[in-house]
Parts: sequence; C-alpha cells; structure tokens
Amino acid sequence: MQRCAAALLIAAALATGCGAKEQLSYTKQGMNAVEALEYEEALGYFETGLDKGEDRRAIYRGMGLAFMGMTRYEEAILYLEAALRESGGRVENLDFDINYYLATAYYKNGRAEDAVSAYDAILALRPKEKDAFYLRGYVKLSRNEFDAAQKDFDAAVALDSKDYDQMIRIYMALEEYGYKEAGMVYLQKVMAQNEKSISDYDMGRMCYYMGDYEKARDYLSRLESSKDFGAALYLGRTYEALGDYNYASDIYAAFAENDQTKAEIYNQLGLCRMQMKEYSAALEAFQAAMNIEDNGMLQSLKFNEIVAYEYMGDFKTASALMNSYLKSYPDDAAAKREYEFLRTR
Repeated sequence: MQRCAAALLIAAALATGCGAKEQLSYTKQGMNAVEALEYEEALGYFETGLDKGEDRRAIYRGMGLAFMGMTRYEEAILYLEAALRESGGRVENLDFDINYYLATAYYKNGRAEDAVSAYDAILALRPKEKDAFYLRGYVKLSRNEFDAAQKDFDAAVALDSKDYDQMIRIYMALEEYGYKEAGMVYLQKVMAQNEKSISDYDMGRMCYYMGDYEKARDYLSRLESSKDFGAALYLGRTYEALGDYNYASDIYAAFAENDQTKAEIYNQLGLCRMQMKEYSAALEAFQAAMNIEDNGMLQSLKFNEIVAYEYMGDFKTASALMNSYLKSYPDDAAAKREYEFLRTR
C-alpha cells in the first residue's frame, strides 16, 4: 500500500568563497536523516530550517514524512496538509507527491474515506494516473467495497494492459482480502491476451503467483539466472515453493557471485539457509544485504537478523537489536511480542 518514500532533493548550497565546500541546507539534512530512519534528528533539522527561512512547503512535507516514520499519523497529516496549503493555489508535481503520502497517512490513521478523497483529488487533475486508481481500489477493498475496488483496478489495467507488475499487485491485494479467485482472473486474462508477446520471465512469475510452480520453473529455467536478477529471484522462489531449499540457495548464491548489489537475493538466500538450519550462514546473508546502500528493505532485513541471532541462541544480542528495531518501527506488533519473549530469556 505504502508508496516508496523517495527523498526530495533540495539544492541549497551556500558557498562562502571560491573553492568552498557546499553546505547542505537544513531541509536536505533533515531528509537525509529521514532516509536513515533518524526521525527525531530529522525534526530538529526541519525546525532549524524553519527558523532560517528555508522553503516551508518542503519542510512541512519532510516533517510529515518523519512523523509517518514514527507512526504518529495525526501529526503527519497536519504537516502534509500544511504543505499542500503552502502551494499558493498553484498545482505542481510536488502537490501530487504530497497527496500520495497524505492518502497513506489517512489510511494508516484509520481514515479510509479521507484516503479515497485524496486519490479522488489526484485523479480529478490527472485522470490517467494508474497508481492512484490502483491505490484507491486497494483502500476501497479494505472497506469491503469489492465492486468499487474492482472498477478502480479495471481502470488501472485499461490504462496499461501490459503492466505486469501492476497486475501482480492487483492479484496480491485481492488475495490479501480473501478474493484470490478474482485475482487469478486478472492473471489468467493478461496471460491469454498477451500470450504471443509476453516474455518467459513475466509468464514464469505469473505462473508462480498462480501456484503453478512446475510451469513457472519451466519458463524461468530458460533464462540465465546467474546474471538475470528477476530470473534468479523468481526461479529461486519457485524452488522454495517446491520445497527444494538447497537448489534455491544455489541459485541465489550463483547470482550473488556475479552481482553483490541486490539485497532481495541475499535476503532470500538467508531465508533458505534458515530453513536448512544453517543459521550462521543465514546471518551472513542478511548482514550482507544490510550493507547494500539504499537497499529498500531494511526493516525486513533487521527483523530477519534478529531471528537468526535468536535461532543461534544469542538471545542477548537479539534482545538488544530488537530494542533498537522497535525504536525505528514502533508499530510492528509481532516484533513487540517477540521482544517480550526475548526479554525473558
């Protein structure tokens, strides 16, 4: 549901003379802190930026993102709404960006109707914004409005019938809310309509999501999985689904020999090692992924690292890491329960 929070890059270099170093604006420093999950520090930079007269709209947006990261959605909403008011009546690209975040904050705060209204506002000005159709459909689905959700999903598909990533997202949303059969219809339809043009990769992952693992393996095995990230990821997952964790781990390891920049590969390798009870090797894989800059899945990796330490019997380290984890991700209920367990060990 959540839209990826890419940081707004604000160029505010303050040169003091020829050859002087660039000094980052407080807004930019705040956004860097948001990316690093240092939300309290970010808010400090933003407050200073306000005092120094920096762009209020960019600062309010940043504060909204910081409060979202802290799961303080009411405050996030206040600042994101303030950021919209700073537009001065001129609708710019940034306003659409803010509305997407605002819709997420509404949804997370239990205000699904307001989230729908935020997507309505986007679509009123950009009627071909397929992401807004999909996300509005997701929110409606969460309200048990299946027919209305399906209309939005259909509208998103009509805008790009060959966006296979979107088709998979629609399937996963429908499966999540108990409409797996309806989700399968989307996948079956796109496979039939594009049978002659769809790639082995896309056909393979469609089969994977439909649970036809044998066919998925056949399609994906035609690709060079040692060098093709998508092929390695889905072929490995297919073998995991077939119960062959050893061969799946070989696929991930072979790819990692050629490319050390894909966190998802290391994460899947770690999960396979966990299944094989090779906990030390699993830990190494998770930590290798965490060392990849901007890996995009730090929360999952940190949690998996904690689980690896727990299975290794190092409850002291696991507990300390879980305490740190909950400071960054305070709304993870499962992690809170796990922390209570670790504190008793």
